[in-house]
Amino acid sequence: MRRMPRCLVLLPLLVPLAFPGTTAYAQSDLDLPLEDYLKEAGPKAKLVGAGELKIDGNTMLCGRRPTVIDPGFASWGGAYPGYLILNPKKMNGLATVVKLFIYAHECGHQFIGRDEQEADCFAVKRGRRYGWLTEEGLGEICSFMGRLKGDWDHASGQDRCQKMRICYKEAAPRAARN
Repeated sequence: MRRMPRCLVLLPLLVPLAFPGTTAYAQSDLDLPLEDYLKEAGPKAKLVGAGELKIDGNTMLCGRRPTVIDPGFASWGGAYPGYLILNPKKMNGLATVVKLFIYAHECGHQFIGRDEQEADCFAVKRGRRYGWLTEEGLGEICSFMGRLKGDWDHASGQDRCQKMRICYKEAAPRAARN
């Protein structure tokens, strides 16, 4: 069985990241290069190039970062420096807005580092800006997350949602900002 990083879960969902040049995080065993991850994950894991991933008909983009689709991944999604990971088995059956949030949250780690609250806020602001996140959609995300108790790296789902609602109010939709 593949090793499971200690901080993986959105809910728990996310892997701590080290981003040389953007924050002062030290290298860790969680900084697995893409090639090594793919070898370790085995043949069921598939690499999807940047801009090629579609989630329920929505084209997903996180800069130039590819996504590994890994049905053996321990959580819904994760992020290592330079790439994202999604588990299609765990995401199956989730509302589209929850799937988009998970992807955007993982993408947020690529830009802001390992801070879970900031990755949540990044995802919420991105969703509102691009029009896929409404107040109703945020409610669906919070229903999904609300039952999560949290861990040493993640606040409880209810606490996270409270903060995400503030981020939502701070993020004007793109049309309103023009």
